[in-house]
Amino acid sequence: MTDIHSGSSAPTFSLTGIDGKVYSLSALLQKGPVVAAFFKISCPVCQFTAPFLERLFQRYGRDGVSFLGISQDDTKASAKFAAQYGVTFPIAIDGKDYPASNAYGLTMVPTIFLIDTDGIVKISSMGFAKEDLENIAAELAGRYKITPAALFSANERIPAQKPG
Repeated sequence: MTDIHSGSSAPTFSLTGIDGKVYSLSALLQKGPVVAAFFKISCPVCQFTAPFLERLFQRYGRDGVSFLGISQDDTKASAKFAAQYGVTFPIAIDGKDYPASNAYGLTMVPTIFLIDTDGIVKISSMGFAKEDLENIAAELAGRYKITPAALFSANERIPAQKPG
């Protein structure tokens, strides 16, 4: 669960990435909307969801849209997770005592937020929810005024939901 739902103000954060860069929500929002995905490397649903987030990033992660993975693990383990699951978008570390996760009131991962430039959460998704990922794709496609590309192929057997 999370305390932050669609229509809520997104708590700000500033976290260091596995690349050594600092990622602050306020700076990212100046460029455009943000897809923030909280995860833990040992979480099977996070492992399942990561490649689909990467698909979203590959299709919509252009100038004006930021993707940020927020890991509840250390830098080395998070970098290994990124390599193993093909994640190329930036990953930040939620550090000791999980300040960002706690600010968002998280009790499960993965939890994914689409945050608009005004800092308001447009989509809040917990666990794996196929429809939520499709809604994020539709929102981002709308931003570019393009037809959303299929996030899931017809031959994939993807469940509608997997709780985190």
